Amino acid sequence: MLSFDDVPLTTKQPPTSTSAAAATASGLDFTPPPMTQGAEISVTMVPGAGATGLEQISMSGHRVTVDEKRIINCRADLNQLVPFKYEWAWEKYLDACANHWMPQEISMSRDIALWKDPNGLTEDERMIIKRNLGFFSTADSLVANNLVLAIYRHITNPECRQYLLRQAFEEALHTHAYQYVVESLGIDEGEIFNMYREVPSIHAKDVFQLQFTQELADPNFHTGTPETDQRFLRNLIGYYIIMEGIFFYVGFVQMLSFGRQNKMTGASEQFQYIMRDESMHLNYGIDVINQIKIENPHLWTAEFQEEIQTLIKEGVELEYAYAVDTMPRGVLGLNAQMFSEYLRFVANRRCRQIGLTEQYPGAKNPFPWMSEMIDLKKEKNFFETRVIDYQTGGALSWD
Repeated sequence: MLSFDDVPLTTKQPPTSTSAAAATASGLDFTPPPMTQGAEISVTMVPGAGATGLEQISMSGHRVTVDEKRIINCRADLNQLVPFKYEWAWEKYLDACANHWMPQEISMSRDIALWKDPNGLTEDERMIIKRNLGFFSTADSLVANNLVLAIYRHITNPECRQYLLRQAFEEALHTHAYQYVVESLGIDEGEIFNMYREVPSIHAKDVFQLQFTQELADPNFHTGTPETDQRFLRNLIGYYIIMEGIFFYVGFVQMLSFGRQNKMTGASEQFQYIMRDESMHLNYGIDVINQIKIENPHLWTAEFQEEIQTLIKEGVELEYAYAVDTMPRGVLGLNAQMFSEYLRFVANRRCRQIGLTEQYPGAKNPFPWMSEMIDLKKEKNFFETRVIDYQTGGALSWD
């Protein structure tokens, strides 16, 4: 394995204070030796800091091998994308790029007419739409912040990072989609984008999620010990399994139910594509979690599993409270009790996917049609509803 203690650097001049500060911020312990003409600088990695991709570049000629790569706590050069160790991460990146879409490609004309019609939707239906726009607009922002500020700097594998960059873009795209729906319908933007501060059921979910980011975003936090590695794994489970794998599913069922009844078809289609993206994020996260478990079996202790099971059950309760809040009465052929069963079914599946015992034996899926929606093919709906064309770089005006 590459040791940065043993790699000579060819830099002949001492670094500036700016570069020293950057090295320190990136997890490097930079202590320049007394300089003489022709002297070489060495860089020492702080234990547990991992490779950042910002280390000094040497002329050592070392080439990364597959065996040196690890998802966390790796010292191999992060700037060397190939050879791939985790082909699944690269394939997921390519699949995500192939599924590219933009919110403006989906017509909102029918939604606008229905929303403006005083008899077009019931008050309960309008509340569901606004509550979901309010929750999702903040939730995807929280996920993006967690990716950029917490997860990315602790993942020490370039092909896994490549997917994270694509995922971060998609989270921004989803927030764009919610803004596009709000703007199209003429809904009060302040009401929607402040719901996480004003609606208790949304606030509770967001506070639950924020705990996972706050610890890892601390610049003094580094993986490399069983305790900190478990905290990192806890973050991954909190966001991929609970946020994207449980917290999103009441809203997905509700918003897709509108489309199934030929109502709010544009907004429903936006959520179809968002759900497809999120299911890919979830599958990626599951693979990362399971790979970390394989490479670090000592982390998956009985106590840690019990902690994760408790978090998942808390997540189910928070999401059910959100279902009751958004749907106090039956509407769209749905009711809160159906979501109680559905969330337990989903939680069981999430537990199985990361090797935990099911917490709700016998739970059934009252919405089998959701599986069809997740498998939605992009070409079908975009061929029918696309309203603008992509512009290539040569077609753009740069004046």
